[in-house]
Parts: sequence; C-alpha cells; structure tokens
Amino acid sequence: MSKERLYIYDTTLRDGQQTQGVQFSTPEKHQIAAVLDELGVDYIEGGWPGANPTDSEFFEDKPKLKARFTAFGMTKRAGRSADNDEVLAAVMNAGTSSVCLVGKSHDFHVETALGITLAENTENIAKSVEHIVASGREALFDAEHFFDGYKANPAYALEAVKAAYEAGARWVVLCDTNGGTMPSEIGAIVAAVIAAGIPGDHLGIHTHNDTENAVAGSLAAVEAGARQIQGTLNGLGERCGNANLTTLIPTLLLKEPYASQFDIGVSREALSGLVKASRLLDDILNRVPQRQAPYVGASAFAHKAGLHASAILKDPSTYEHIDPATVGNDRIIPMSNQAGQSNLRRRLAEAGLEVDKANPALARILDVIKARESEGYTYDSAQASFELLARAELGQLPAFFEVKRYKVTVERRKNKYNRMVSLSEAVVVVKVDGEKKLSVSESMDDTGSDRGPVNALAKALIKDLGRYSEVLADMRLVDFKVRITQGGTEAVTRVIIDSEDGQGRRWSTVGVSPNIVDASFDALLDAINWKLLHCDAAV
Repeated sequence: MSKERLYIYDTTLRDGQQTQGVQFSTPEKHQIAAVLDELGVDYIEGGWPGANPTDSEFFEDKPKLKARFTAFGMTKRAGRSADNDEVLAAVMNAGTSSVCLVGKSHDFHVETALGITLAENTENIAKSVEHIVASGREALFDAEHFFDGYKANPAYALEAVKAAYEAGARWVVLCDTNGGTMPSEIGAIVAAVIAAGIPGDHLGIHTHNDTENAVAGSLAAVEAGARQIQGTLNGLGERCGNANLTTLIPTLLLKEPYASQFDIGVSREALSGLVKASRLLDDILNRVPQRQAPYVGASAFAHKAGLHASAILKDPSTYEHIDPATVGNDRIIPMSNQAGQSNLRRRLAEAGLEVDKANPALARILDVIKARESEGYTYDSAQASFELLARAELGQLPAFFEVKRYKVTVERRKNKYNRMVSLSEAVVVVKVDGEKKLSVSESMDDTGSDRGPVNALAKALIKDLGRYSEVLADMRLVDFKVRITQGGTEAVTRVIIDSEDGQGRRWSTVGVSPNIVDASFDALLDAINWKLLHCDAAV
C-alpha cells in the first residue's frame, strides 16, 4: 500500500523570529536554512521581504535549497489592485517559487481590525492569490484566526478560505492564531472544511502553543485530513511558540498510525541530525537547550532510578519508546542518591571503566555519592564530576596540577564616563610538573564590561598551566547555574557549570560551598580536569 504525502513547512525564520528577544542576522538565517534543508523539510519560509533590512537582504542573497524557498506577506489592501500594492509587490519581487500570503478569515477581525466589509476582504484574498498564480508561482494562503472565525461565523470563515482555493491556492492553511483551540475542535473543524469542498491534500495546519496543544492540534488536523503541517524548530514562535517540528517530525516518521500512512520527505538517516539542528538553533540564540524536550533534550533518555537502569541494561525498550540514536541523541544513566549498582556499573562502562561486581570500590563510590548529595551536590546533572569522583575512588585519576592558593577581588570604580563599574581580578598559584606558577587575570572583556569573579578565576587558572594550557585553549564555559540548597545563615550554594570544546563535546560539573566563589571554583576545576582526562595530549 502506497503512502500519502504529508508536507512539512518550516516557519522558523519568519514566525519563529517573532519570538520576544529573537532577531536573526542574515548569516544566521543561512545557517538555519541549511540545517533545515539537510533535515529534509519541504518548505522553508525565509521571512517577509520588505518588512526589514535583514529579511530583504536574505531574499537578495537566496540560499540554494532542495526545499521550496517561500516568501511571506499579506494580501493586497482594499482600494488597490494586486498590481499596484507596493507591500504585495515587495513579496512578489523576492522571486521565490512559492509565496505565502496571510489574510483575515474571522469576521470580527475583518470589520474591527481592517475596518472593511466582509465582501471587500473576500475580494482581497481572491485577487491576491490570482495575482500569484498568474505570475507562475505556487500560492499559499494562511487563513489567520480561522478556528476562532469558524466558531463565530462558519459561513464567512468558509467563504474566505474557499475564495483562496478557488483562485488557485495550492495550499489553504488553517491557522489557530491565538493557540486556544482544543485538538478535538481542530479535528472536527478541519473535517468540516473538507466536507465543504476543499480537499485535504490542499489543506495545511498552523497552530500556536498557548495551551500546550500545538503538536496535538497539528496531529488532530492530519488525522482529519490536512496534508501540510507548519511549525518551527524547538517550537520557537510568538508568545508561547508554534508547533514544535522537533517533536512532530519524529512522531510522524516513527509512530503509528502516521509512520505507515505517510511519507513526510524526511529520511531515517536525516532524522539522526535532529538533535544537531535543535542545538544549532539554541547556540545561535545563545540559549541553554531545554533538557526535558521530547526526543532532542539531554534528559529525554536519562534513566535515574536504579530499577529503570537495571531494566535498561537488559533491554532498552523497557523504558525507552525509541532508540535515542535514531534522532541523534544519547542514553544517560545519571548518578544520584537513588542510584543502585546497576546505574553505577552502566555509567562507569560508558566512561570506559569496566569494574568487576566484586570490586569494593563500587560500594565506596555509592557511599560517597550519597554523602555528598546530602551536602548539596547533585550528580544527576553533573556527569563529568561523577566520573572524576569514581576514578578517584578507583585510583585512576591523574594529578595534572595542584592548586596551592587563589584569591579574587572585586573593585567598584569610576570609568572614563564617570560611571561606577566593577572590575574582578583573580590570582591563582598552581604547581605543574613540580614548578609553581602564579597567574593574574582580570575579567574585563573587549567592550570594557566586567564578566565577574568566576570568569577572572577561569582565565587566571587556564592562563599558565604549562603544557596543559594549549590543550585547554578550545574549552569554553557555556552555562552557569546557581542554586541555594538551604536557606538562612547556613545557606549552601550549588554551582553547576556546562562546558564545551572545539570537538563538540559538552560536559557538566558541580561544586558546593557556603561561598559561591569556592563552589564555582570547585566546579571549574572539575571541568578542566575532565577536559584534560579526555585529551590524549594531556594524559
């Protein structure tokens, strides 16, 4: 039995860019478009030509894609012809093979927001789509607020979308613009639209996540007959975001009834790049990846309880719905005070440490972990610190260097603009290969801004570690998390540092102390020692 074609339309570069605090540069748009194309989506919406200089520049320097590159805009305005509307002209002049126009389908928005009659709006939709088709382009129509409009006035909502379809639109996309429509409602309304005369293979769905139902609503639309899904990488988008393609794509490709019914154009091989695509977007946005994100999150295949880890050792399908490698992810057996020897031995094996069941060090490692977690440490999210702890108990941790002392000072002073600014300075004395070395470093960056005492410590520590300094040159701190584990005058601070290097490795370390600087320094030391441990040039 042949599969039906289901089309994936990505709007990360347009609707995703409407996220508060997000603005892509032209090179960043090219990066994102390339990874989307590699993934295998069918449409890549590049933005709104003429709306801003970045989008205009991006369309002038079009990426070379296998996907259909699409320009977004709006239908012509009332009182103007499609040929003489400069806003529509800017979209047409982008020269893309596909053009997507947004228009009103809710009578309230037509009469209140646009201030025109329903008949005028219908004509705007029809004439705009006809204009695109006459130019030899593929036309798509995004029916804004369609579901709210259908519930308020089904006759007019259908009139609006039929106008686009009858004018030649390849796709009529039903938009849950406010994100408040329930999946069951979406399914019923999509079915009603098909029954009214617009075939499902010309219908798309565009949902927002204001009720955490964007993915569910999209799937409901597909089950009702829609054959195009719009969404964004990592669910980026205005307010609460759009339908998340990093969840939808693997669900459609791997889960029934979708896997046997549809061909989505994304291959199993390409799907293994899903985590890469997700992380690239987070890196561009300078965001920490969401650990609990389905499929692509760092914790998506993390098994903490000893019972779970024991079963995973026998058969991963006991607690995993797919093989993590299918989407480019990894299985993690974190260490915590809930852990048993099954977790421990599995985690040691992943670190390349084969330890016999009878080795007394296993019990010692568990005891140390439980004791430290009672002090505020967490090895659940600090796997690198766990590995160092385990190696120390097993007698397999090299002593690369020894910190003899360190000092941090923070000074407030006026700059040349007569404004009070901070300056952090660190002094670190280490012993490397039998030689004492003293390093001093400030935390001031190239812009004259203070990066804080931890940054000063990191720079001073790495500045002169003898033969190890070159090995550490590509290491950088990418996230820094602080948590107070108990309140009052005896508060304890937990610091978790995420680091990465030029080889694409990312690791987490933990430090705990009543003093935030000491906790940070302990986590930093673990990060450096783990890096050195995993570099052949250092060991």
